[in-house]
Amino acid sequence: MAVVLRDVSPLDLEPAVASIAVPDEVFAKRCRALYERAGTDWVLVWGDREHFANIHYLSNFDPRFEEAVLLLGPGGKGTLVVGNEGEMYSYVVRGGHDVVLCQTFSLMGQKRDRSPRLDQVLRDVGLKAGDSVSVVGWKYPEGDEVLPGANYFLPAYALTALTQVIGEGQITDATAILIDPVTGLRAENEAVNIAMFEWGASRASDAVARMVRATKPGRHELDVVGDMRYAGEPLTAHLMYSTGSAVGSALRSPGDRTIVHGDSVFIALGYWGGLTARAGVVAESDDEFVERWVTPYYEGIVAWYETVRPGVTGGELYELVTEKLARGGMAPALNPGHLTATDEWVSTNVRPGDTTTIASGMALQCDVIPTGVPDSYQINCEDGLAIADAELRADIAAQFPEVWARIEARRAFMKDQLGIDIDDSVLPLSNTPGYYAPAFLAPERVLVND
Repeated sequence: MAVVLRDVSPLDLEPAVASIAVPDEVFAKRCRALYERAGTDWVLVWGDREHFANIHYLSNFDPRFEEAVLLLGPGGKGTLVVGNEGEMYSYVVRGGHDVVLCQTFSLMGQKRDRSPRLDQVLRDVGLKAGDSVSVVGWKYPEGDEVLPGANYFLPAYALTALTQVIGEGQITDATAILIDPVTGLRAENEAVNIAMFEWGASRASDAVARMVRATKPGRHELDVVGDMRYAGEPLTAHLMYSTGSAVGSALRSPGDRTIVHGDSVFIALGYWGGLTARAGVVAESDDEFVERWVTPYYEGIVAWYETVRPGVTGGELYELVTEKLARGGMAPALNPGHLTATDEWVSTNVRPGDTTTIASGMALQCDVIPTGVPDSYQINCEDGLAIADAELRADIAAQFPEVWARIEARRAFMKDQLGIDIDDSVLPLSNTPGYYAPAFLAPERVLVND
């Protein structure tokens, strides 16, 4: 098999319109699982505008302006502690949680006349001296990162309030129970969560495809991005669109720059459930670019898709991509693959020497970002997918037939049009899986595994 350029029309699917709602009983089940695994009197889950995904996973609530705390306690008790604007937004809460106001979480200058401070709120919910509490922050240290003493990714104010309440009670970290890349609860998605992710991933990929086709010399970056037809979908990251020299332009937001023929170009857009990224050159063709760098890069993409499946270790996937990129003098800038969700990057076991395995239920990004490319170029072909065994595939097909029909169409497209022989467990959630035109002015001239 050899990677070549060929004219291939993009996959034409009806857009996913109806979003997927996770039912109350799923949220309640997740909370019970976290509480049981933690094994303490209480579990405290932190959330804020940037670090919302753990609370959202457990309650459907994503803080829009402020901080929030979810408390899980004895007898199945769940209490969401929010600020002024969180209280306004609390109608989205699912799973049977109570909602309690703590105006300390409100923005500066807002009213603070209706609630006590955080330590008293915790007491009122039911925490007391001597209780054991597991805390869930937004990440946790590993290896040499671990400091002497407390190692909680939680604001000092929240920890101080908690300590004031429980006194000599025990505090432990339970963040890994949710976000460990293999054993974490969020690493194993239910059929309904995968269907929800498909809605976001598919719509993000359609928007990126529109921006690729809208990229033309003489246009302003902001005008191109306007053609994505953003419809208010919740984002996992700032939209990224940049042209010009590759140096210093990756990850930035669009501006008023006028696009010039021969520019490097980078696009990335993530909605809840998946991110799509594309990078290349503003040209009709560039043979040296494709032959020298893009071809070995795409060989890595093909190998990734054809290898990923339950039972493959994260280390194997990392080494395989590293070997392919090395043929072009490149190397992975980050991990070539990671868990994704309503936050763009949950965690990853795709790292050197990792012996843990890919498993059914994982939602993954095929995320191969190369280093070693000349400063005048960027390369990227990133999309989201899910891994599902036969039982989970049957669940998705039975509960969400329209989602399943789109997944099957994508699988057939990858095999028949792009020559990528994916395993039965690989469920593409993007509408452009592996569809990569390195020269943006020839958007249907794409790489295939011939």
